[in-house]
Amino acid sequence: MSQQFHFSSIAWRSEVGLHREGNEDSGLVTKNFIAVADGMGGYVGGEIASSAAIKALTELIPTLTDLEIDSDSRDDLYRSSAIAMDEAIAAVVRERAELSGMGTTITSLALFGDQVSLLHIGDSRAYRIRGKKITQLSHDHTVVQELIDQGRLNPDEIENHPQRSFLTQALMGNGNIEPILLAFPVEENDIYLVCSDGLTNVVDESKINAAFKSDIGAAIDALIDLTYENGAPDNVSVVAAKIGKQPAAIDTILFGAAQ
Repeated sequence: MSQQFHFSSIAWRSEVGLHREGNEDSGLVTKNFIAVADGMGGYVGGEIASSAAIKALTELIPTLTDLEIDSDSRDDLYRSSAIAMDEAIAAVVRERAELSGMGTTITSLALFGDQVSLLHIGDSRAYRIRGKKITQLSHDHTVVQELIDQGRLNPDEIENHPQRSFLTQALMGNGNIEPILLAFPVEENDIYLVCSDGLTNVVDESKINAAFKSDIGAAIDALIDLTYENGAPDNVSVVAAKIGKQPAAIDTILFGAAQ
């Protein structure tokens, strides 16, 4: 029988940054899920897309956490939740044609038993911090990342590349996404992190890792502070969850634009 782990503590923050008029990021925390969606398409459009995605995922959580559902069915439903999120955005655009072109990323981690499952579309990232090592679990869906994968671009050339933020996949209501679910075994005291690129564009992995030498709440605050020290050009949302034997005393909470 697999060991039962939980998100034993969870911390999160979402900030507008120094150069945006509003917050287009949305997020979700529950006993089993942490998620961040980074809206795009301009203020109002971006915040509506990210909020619609997070709320569509939230509606599926009671089914996903039902003890009667088998693991294969749960995985299928969790994977297809990306399609439900995409359809939720399409429904908004059908009602408000002026929002056509809006979209959002989604990066969500779900913990069941002894593994965490990653659902990811776009360039919001998921990391695992185990001991002193940080590992990026997600793979950016960007033009630049594709060029790196093809060996046509060196990672050192990313920062100033003109297509740095061009996404190859996003939830836009177009029905052309290819959701993939990845599973990772967890260990006690692992820390799992999901964040918008408002963090990762200005704070590197080594500094993210170093922040978690303290408790996760203080670490989140430190990362937000670092973002602002580096100019905070975008909205920034960060969620961290630590693995333990006892579940955090938390209900379902939506934050950012999804509030």
